Amino acid sequence: MKDMTVKRVLEVCAFNIQSCIIAERAGAARVELCDNPVEGGTTASYGCIRQTREAVSIKLYPIIRPRAGNYFYDDHEFAILREDIRICKTLGCDGISVGVQTPDGQIDTKRLKQIVEWAYPMGVTCNRAFDATPDPFKALEDIIACGCERILTSGQKTAAPDAGVLLGKLVSAANGRISIMPGAGVRSSNIGKLMQESGATEFHSSARKVIPNEMTFANPQISDFGNVYLADEIELKAMISVLR
Repeated sequence: MKDMTVKRVLEVCAFNIQSCIIAERAGAARVELCDNPVEGGTTASYGCIRQTREAVSIKLYPIIRPRAGNYFYDDHEFAILREDIRICKTLGCDGISVGVQTPDGQIDTKRLKQIVEWAYPMGVTCNRAFDATPDPFKALEDIIACGCERILTSGQKTAAPDAGVLLGKLVSAANGRISIMPGAGVRSSNIGKLMQESGATEFHSSARKVIPNEMTFANPQISDFGNVYLADEIELKAMISVLR
């Protein structure tokens, strides 16, 4: 039976301002604003972050990720992270989503502590860099020690619904010191089971769909422009209904 005294919330991974607006309208508590969905999400532009902050009042956590591939950054890329964090703070964001690793896959605690200091008073979510670590329980303790407020994780699987047991163990090990937020592959069809298995109170989903091309002309010789993705408002409302 669902514990009605526990507040459960949905964070939406949004790849454009339109999806952020849809997320707020659907009842989401927070958005993780990203660019490049096919690459797993990279930092949105200054203009996108600024306009989104003006458009929505729910919590806004842009992802700070200068590129895809991994979470080990050279000094130039780390300097980009610092500048992007400064911009997010200036624009009035509530927090950021970020992850940093050492070459052997461990959480880079030295750099993550710096990031938390740079971000303050914004909150910091450690993103799915956590899922690429060799020992999730060591990574959990490292991230807690760095001062992050939550971990976005698929339970070290491609999809979080396939990792309910490990996610439940992480929630237990965290013991209220940090929020464990399952994400990746979360939909209305599986969020209820995931909620029961994990005991988590925060969940993350893009609920994205490809929208039809509104162009009245498309060159048939060009096929590399990609797709436009929007959050599915009906799907978001369905997930939020389960959580409530």
